[in-house]
Amino acid sequence: QTGRIEPNYPKVCGHQGNVLDIKWNPFIENIIASCSEDASVRIWEIPEGGLKKNMTEAVLELYGHSRRVGLVEWHPTTNNILFSAGYDYKVLIWNLDIGEPVKMIDCHTDVILCMSFNTDGSLLATTCKDKKLRVVEPRSGRVLQEASCKNHRVNRVVFLGSTKRLLTTGVSRWNTRQIALWDQEDLSMPLIEEEIDGLSGLLFPFYDADTHMLYLAGKGDGNIRYYEIGSEKPYVSYLMEFRSPAPQKGLGVMPKHGLDVSACEVFRFYKLVTLKGLIEPISMIVPRRSETYQEDIYPMTPGTEPALTPDEWLSGMNRDPILMSLKEGSKKTSKLVFKTPAREKKSVVVNGIDLLENVPPRTENELLRMFFRQQDEIRRLKDELSQKDIRIRQLQLELKNLRKSPKNN
Repeated sequence: QTGRIEPNYPKVCGHQGNVLDIKWNPFIENIIASCSEDASVRIWEIPEGGLKKNMTEAVLELYGHSRRVGLVEWHPTTNNILFSAGYDYKVLIWNLDIGEPVKMIDCHTDVILCMSFNTDGSLLATTCKDKKLRVVEPRSGRVLQEASCKNHRVNRVVFLGSTKRLLTTGVSRWNTRQIALWDQEDLSMPLIEEEIDGLSGLLFPFYDADTHMLYLAGKGDGNIRYYEIGSEKPYVSYLMEFRSPAPQKGLGVMPKHGLDVSACEVFRFYKLVTLKGLIEPISMIVPRRSETYQEDIYPMTPGTEPALTPDEWLSGMNRDPILMSLKEGSKKTSKLVFKTPAREKKSVVVNGIDLLENVPPRTENELLRMFFRQQDEIRRLKDELSQKDIRIRQLQLELKNLRKSPKNN
């Protein structure tokens, strides 16, 4: 359905601070991970048929960061493994089967700007406000490669499929927007650097490994450029661009299995246009006269079945994604269901207060809500205490009367 939604349309509104990032689970289509300024990561289960009322209770609340959380990413081949990056400069790896962090990556010296996985999820690339690009082995937290980008200040990074190359977007020393291509095994120098334009908005890169297409969309721009990525020089070849007068604030992407293959749609953006208060779908279509399934533009693609369990991945196993065909009749819907982990009761007692049972407030609004809840609780307990006092006096009188009454023979 299209059109403007009602102002009171149901929302997911359980965080106590601004939501900074959301990601759909790649294997369970009704599960969302979100992170917020309230220093929490939350997992939401959208009911079948959509929301009927505001959702305030998450199926899982994850606390581990000491400051606000800016990024979340699902592992590309393993179910229930989630990465979160906070303003405490740490990346936490969560195993949602147990609902707890299992690893911490602590190699950054400033705020993490972007995270990207390679095809099998064995490597994590990050960009950071300290102007460094890193390739990290996530299970050990070891930095395999590091580039100090003084001439090319990196903002965003994306792995280019299984080509063992990275592409970053950033700013040159003359404050022009540019892209750089890197060899993941040698970050000493970029393979190429190419200036895009002199505008100031962030450049968001999106890569389609099936068609070897790179899409570049600038924040505040109205256009989306697209390039073809090759294995030989010049590596990046400009093709065309989509133009629109409406500037975009952000973009989302439809997963491959949601595309309209009968219309030869190879990529679909969801463009956030804040000036008009709308989300506009933008379809990238390869013009073909034939209406039959085009196998050359729809090769086997990563599907909705995970290749590994969390325990297998954490033990050191790597496995490529399980591929699926987009041909009609061959698509399989995932049968996975998210199960909320049963947590054991633990306690961390400091000055007589259980810190895990009583999570301290993180924002002023949360502090006020907690204060009013405590006032209501105090009033309820006072009423209950006065009722019990009256009952005690009644029982004392009854006992006194029983003692004074003559004994029955």
